Amino acid sequence: MGKYTENLPKGMLKFRGRTLLEWQISSLRSAGIRDIVIVTGYCAEKIIYKDITYVHNERFAVTNMLETLMCAREMCDRDILVAYSDVLYSPALVHQVMHSPADIGVAVDAAWRDLWLKRYGTTETDLESLELSRDNQIIGIGRPVATSEGLHHRYIGLLKFSEAGIRDLLSVYDAKKRNGALWQQSGKSFEQGYMTDVLHELILDGRSVTSIITQGGWYEFDTELDYEIACGLNLDDIVSTS
Repeated sequence: MGKYTENLPKGMLKFRGRTLLEWQISSLRSAGIRDIVIVTGYCAEKIIYKDITYVHNERFAVTNMLETLMCAREMCDRDILVAYSDVLYSPALVHQVMHSPADIGVAVDAAWRDLWLKRYGTTETDLESLELSRDNQIIGIGRPVATSEGLHHRYIGLLKFSEAGIRDLLSVYDAKKRNGALWQQSGKSFEQGYMTDVLHELILDGRSVTSIITQGGWYEFDTELDYEIACGLNLDDIVSTS
């Protein structure tokens, strides 16, 4: 995010009078979630909210999303939602994902093309694979692709794990950690793994990874341009100050 987050975690970026994390906390609480854990990294001291549990990733500079999540693995003893701090989610979207019956549920946006046209003016950039079976199980995810042809859904970065799903996640993660191999999908080192890397390997291991099909309700702040575009968009379906 360049100039906007030079001395600030992404989640502390202000948008419509609140930080991204404040919007997220509001959406989570609106959906009835009270037990919220934030895993901190860069400029952790700037994240201070009441009634939140904090875990610090001391190796944030050399690790990625999956290792960040694993910093809180001792707290993953019941159903959990996993969210990214640079993505806004509507309360309705959080509620939908939270109430999915899936053991491993992954929110995917069927209306992603509308968002891409707002963000980029095209649907032919920043693309990755997402393949569903006839019964909406995810059978492929996270591979860079050159064209949007055949891409009917987009990974959002909002996931639900039941207790059984957590056991599957930790089983695959721990096995991968023991052998220290690169992640097959991205080719990244173990500590640089993405969430989509471990989802891919859960699928390869025969675990069920279920899509939770949504229609919008999210916005990602990945770049300076994302932020600047968002400031000029009507995102009332995601955030509202009323």
